[in-house]
Amino acid sequence: MSRDGQTVMENILGKRLKELRSELKLTQKQVASALGLNTVTYLHYEKGQREPPLGVLVDMAKFFGVSSDYLLGLADY
Repeated sequence: MSRDGQTVMENILGKRLKELRSELKLTQKQVASALGLNTVTYLHYEKGQREPPLGVLVDMAKFFGVSSDYLLGLADY
C-alpha cells in the first residue's frame, strides 16, 4: 500500500518517532546527535520520507526503550 510514494509502515514509524521524541521533550537535533545521525536525515525518518537502515532502526529502538516491532507498527506496546 502506498500513498504519494509513502508506505503505511513509514507513516507509522515517523509518527511513533515523533511521539517518543516529544514525550522525552527532545529536539530532532538532540535525537539525531544521540543516534550519530545528521539532523536532516533524522527529520526525513520522522516525516516518512526515508526508511532507516536496519542498524539505525535497532539503534532507535534501543534509544527510545521500545521494540523495533513497536516502531514499525507491528506491536502496540
